[in-house]
Amino acid sequence: EISGQGHVTRTLTNALKRDRIHHAYLFTGPRGVGKTTAARALARCLNCESGPTDTPCQECSSCREIQAGNSPDVVEIDGASNNSVDDIRDLRDSVQYLPSRGGRRIFIIDEVHMLSKGAFNALLKTLEEPPTHVVFVFATTEPKKIPDTVLSRVQRFDFKRISEKVVASRLRTICDSEEVEISDVSLLMIARAGEGSMRDAQSLLDQVIAFGGAGVGDDEVGQILGLVDRSLLYSMLEGLITGQPEKALEAISTVYEHGHELTRFSSEFLGLLRNAALIGLSPSSRDFLDIPDEEKGRLDEIVKGVTADVFTRYFDVMLETHDAVARSSSPRMVLEMAVARMASTRKVQPVDV
Repeated sequence: EISGQGHVTRTLTNALKRDRIHHAYLFTGPRGVGKTTAARALARCLNCESGPTDTPCQECSSCREIQAGNSPDVVEIDGASNNSVDDIRDLRDSVQYLPSRGGRRIFIIDEVHMLSKGAFNALLKTLEEPPTHVVFVFATTEPKKIPDTVLSRVQRFDFKRISEKVVASRLRTICDSEEVEISDVSLLMIARAGEGSMRDAQSLLDQVIAFGGAGVGDDEVGQILGLVDRSLLYSMLEGLITGQPEKALEAISTVYEHGHELTRFSSEFLGLLRNAALIGLSPSSRDFLDIPDEEKGRLDEIVKGVTADVFTRYFDVMLETHDAVARSSSPRMVLEMAVARMASTRKVQPVDV
């Protein structure tokens, strides 16, 4: 169930099969990608009655206690609120006790980068000469803040941002199990709003289900997430390409009148320009598009015959405009002038050598 982190799960699985368990692990990566979940799963693998095993039974008392978060042999510590030297000294004293039921005592320290310099120094001695029954699992979003002396004594695993397709697939599994009717387009919208975080995407899905119940439409999902109607984005792009800037200005006006944030609109339009450029770049570059097939078809029709360099120049203008919109007290005016700049952009003429 740890989606999108195959490189991590494969390495840990092989280590468990060969009984090559390290005394300290460091799980790094963006928020909500499965670091703490993987730490708890590793704890079950190590302390299962049939373990160490890569397939814990989930039925023994140790597995159930770890799953419920009340195992005496698995200690979870919040590094942000337990970051003093005294806190680490208490931890250092407790590691001497043998496990009460499982084979090991596992200490999971979340946001470990929040520990003070003195706390890291107090922890270092235990990492140098750890008891054989102790395993540390550190989780952090900022590994650069961890001292090199600690990094050299742990096995590091870098968790990646989860792709939108993988997140959407996981959300589909959840919806099917909850008997919630929702389209693939809506799930992709939620996955995109999660920005690579499975936890954020699941929280947004809970919000959508709470609003719409057992059946949620695409328009409702867009309203809940505060997303701009995709048709307005395509209307703006089509107006620029066909020399009809009034269509682009009308799209901006509609977004503004409906109360949407123009910074979000400009951000989503940047994404649309990126997709348009990939379509015109090469046939194989289409594989990197993360939009539904129906949107690909519409985008194909709009950008037909337009070269990628047009969209790269549009992108440069919009990238500058996006920052200006975020700072300006008149964001609509800034965006409208960006339309004027893009509409007056001349086509690049090839130079014969």
